[in-house]
Amino acid sequence: MASDLLLLPGLICDERLWRDVIAGLDANAAVADLMQDDSMAAMAARALASAPPRFALAGLSMGGYVAFEIMRQAPERVTHLALLDTSARPDDEARRETRRKGIDMVGQGKFIGVSRGLLGSLIAPQHMGSEIARDVQAMSERVGQAAYMRQQVAIMNRVDSRPVLGEIKVPTLVGVGELDKMTPVELAEEMAAGIAGAELVRFADSAHLPTMENPAAVADAMRGWLGR
Repeated sequence: MASDLLLLPGLICDERLWRDVIAGLDANAAVADLMQDDSMAAMAARALASAPPRFALAGLSMGGYVAFEIMRQAPERVTHLALLDTSARPDDEARRETRRKGIDMVGQGKFIGVSRGLLGSLIAPQHMGSEIARDVQAMSERVGQAAYMRQQVAIMNRVDSRPVLGEIKVPTLVGVGELDKMTPVELAEEMAAGIAGAELVRFADSAHLPTMENPAAVADAMRGWLGR
């Protein structure tokens, strides 16, 4: 029987982020809309409003921050949790300042510059100039500047989720691209260490977007996770 699966995209990402992983899963998968709100609480509430009564939950990057908020709002509805290329930590002041500068650039009409500037941090060097790179760029342009600004506000105002880790009791997968510099392996290790029974998987040939860079490996890990 297929699982009900709710998937949460990252910053300036849409359904394309999860497309190739969904193709490798036996699941009734839906991708939440995280483009309308400027707080984690509101993003989580919107996702919950359209989700099944009980579901497996997977979030990448910003989607992981929303997943933690869902675990605060409605833990009884979540059967499994996957946290990919994300962190339980809040932003420090230096990271908040970087986000504020990005918002200022968008306000000056430089959204394309912001998204292109991010590309080298999102995907592994060997994927630059590839179809993956073009898809990431196109995805960011579809999401657009207004949603980008709302998402950045939500991200830099998120709370510390480390206190929640010990309360998570469902089967949990923590995954990270081996080359991820935005949310590096040590942050994944921190989450996995804090969640009882969590499985930690490192995805080869991937940086921050393994669902696009190495979807077969992500789907394989998620199939095992959903079977737990």
